[in-house]
Amino acid sequence: MRIFAVLVVALLLGTCSPHLTLLEQVEREGALTVVTRNAPTSYYIGPEGPVGPEYELARGFADFLGVRLRVSIRDQPAELLDEVARGRAHVAAAGLMVTPSRREVFEFGPPYSEVTHQLIYRLDTRKPRRLDHTYGRRLEVVANSSFVDTLETLRREAPGLTWVENPASDLQSLLARVSTGEIDFTVADSAAVRINRYFHPDIRVAFDVSEPQPVAWAFRGGDDTLLGAAQAYFAEVFANGRLDEIKDRYFGHTERFDYVGTRTFLRHIETRLPRYREWFEDAAADQDMDWRLLAALSYQESHWNPLAVSPTGVRGLMMLTQRTAEAVGVTDREDPEQSIRGGARYLKRVFGKIPDRIPEPDRTWMALAAYNVGFGHLEDARRITQGQGGDPDRWQDVRERLPLLAQENWYRQTRFGYARGWEPVRFVDNIRRYYEVMAWITADSYDPAIVTAGN
Repeated sequence: MRIFAVLVVALLLGTCSPHLTLLEQVEREGALTVVTRNAPTSYYIGPEGPVGPEYELARGFADFLGVRLRVSIRDQPAELLDEVARGRAHVAAAGLMVTPSRREVFEFGPPYSEVTHQLIYRLDTRKPRRLDHTYGRRLEVVANSSFVDTLETLRREAPGLTWVENPASDLQSLLARVSTGEIDFTVADSAAVRINRYFHPDIRVAFDVSEPQPVAWAFRGGDDTLLGAAQAYFAEVFANGRLDEIKDRYFGHTERFDYVGTRTFLRHIETRLPRYREWFEDAAADQDMDWRLLAALSYQESHWNPLAVSPTGVRGLMMLTQRTAEAVGVTDREDPEQSIRGGARYLKRVFGKIPDRIPEPDRTWMALAAYNVGFGHLEDARRITQGQGGDPDRWQDVRERLPLLAQENWYRQTRFGYARGWEPVRFVDNIRRYYEVMAWITADSYDPAIVTAGN
């Protein structure tokens, strides 16, 4: 492709000092410059600053090198790679698929994930089952992307296949255009689809158009010193479980998808949340917690319905029991402000029972599980986890054991007995999904030039 010829020239014309290796440049500058994209699969500004799977991996690499992290934002794959080719960034970390054409120009670090390219269509249209079902309809893809490489390969078998390369839209924009019916199809990677279907529940996968392909960071060719350091870093995060933790944090809640529930949630963000948002913000600030987490908990409990009531008698936006309401000073459970403030106080009390040594976000997920099933049952599950050789301070490990509390041969051995252990698992999974959607939708604006994170 023409873009790679340009990048080759850029590599030859790089202005970096010939006397220093890439690793030495990073060490002398005291900063690692990483170029990525603003997307839920890579990097965005969350409630407390920069977050995202690529950001966390990049920050870990900077810590590994003992330098600061500088983040540069670009939208298009070609722009990302151009930053590396011209020496303006040391590494591109943006969920980049390793393709033959890219390998001709760049070196790639260890693969840390796999993705499959998929043909995407809108739910209420006819599902294409073969490539020729796209003929005569509008297929748009991100310009100069690996999706173009995939389509060019497919056209050898489907010569009638045509598409439009859109240089002005990123993948999130194209998925949104499929969702609204502006275009008929796009091609997206499976990781992006898993995340974006929570923002655009009308998108659907028609079929895979590629085999699973590795995803890795891109480095300039001709100098493998920084690449070698990255290989050592990834060996460490593979071994210590950090990579699995990051994947679980950002993708672990995406396995179960409820189309109707997701559409309803997005509608309620627009129609119901504005009535209560100020109270969520104030109550969360009083308890030193993220208002989006409190709002996500409330949505799981009541769908932001202040008159919600369950057969067991819990009621209100936060679905408080009468006993809990009295304990946190709520006199009218159907009063939205009282319910929100009372729920925040109660959640803070539950947080206080979770050991401080448990790192985030595991401590938050365990607090939510305890909020749902009770602290005693959570402790029973943690003891089972430890007895089976798992880590009782790791949510993934405890999550696997919670359902055992419903099995007689297990709950007879516990202090607090039987519990519907699958319920806190679903409870936490749902809240994580709601939280991530709100965190992305309400994300603060980002500086498109440089965002710097200290160690």
